[in-house]
Amino acid sequence: MRKIFVTGIGTDVGKTVVSAILVEALQADYFKPIQAGEDHLDREVVKSLVSAKRIKFHKEKFLLKNPMSPHAAAELENIDIRLSKLKLPNTTNNIIIEGAGGVMVPLNYRGDTVLDLIKYYDAEVVLVCSNYLGSINHTLLSINALKSKELNILGLFFNGEANAQSEKVIIETTGIRCLGRIKQEQNLSKAVVKEYAGEYVFI
Repeated sequence: MRKIFVTGIGTDVGKTVVSAILVEALQADYFKPIQAGEDHLDREVVKSLVSAKRIKFHKEKFLLKNPMSPHAAAELENIDIRLSKLKLPNTTNNIIIEGAGGVMVPLNYRGDTVLDLIKYYDAEVVLVCSNYLGSINHTLLSINALKSKELNILGLFFNGEANAQSEKVIIETTGIRCLGRIKQEQNLSKAVVKEYAGEYVFI
């Protein structure tokens, strides 16, 4: 059973789309341990984009009302997020785990971050990047943070408009491979996700 954790260099960089592609490519289960913002469930988005039938979309361990950092959203509801309460669902299948925000996002006021959650799961990591002013810095910092925990980084996904110069610097500086690139798709659908998934089954 493979455990692959999809995290990003920030919020809204494309983690959910990449998760859908990996679920489709690996015929894997999907799990988002913490969802902050109950009006827009990433689990339902991934489910709507995946064609594979023999997989499970596991419910969140914490479904928080407000779309903000988990530690803050949980405090508003008097909820205590602990790593011990975030155990993986029972499955023998490969599983794609989608994180909340970037790698240093706090889960509580005890100092636990998304990094600690990845370490807790002993999962491989896919880092989703988006090219914008400052993204090189954010990507390199995220990679350094992942390496500081001695986590296994499978590779990078670049999402959105390509920037060959930025991507070259990131890849050559870190030595981490690019797993794929996702264009700025106007209409994401099951067919589009399936097409991408066919390109990235090698991971």
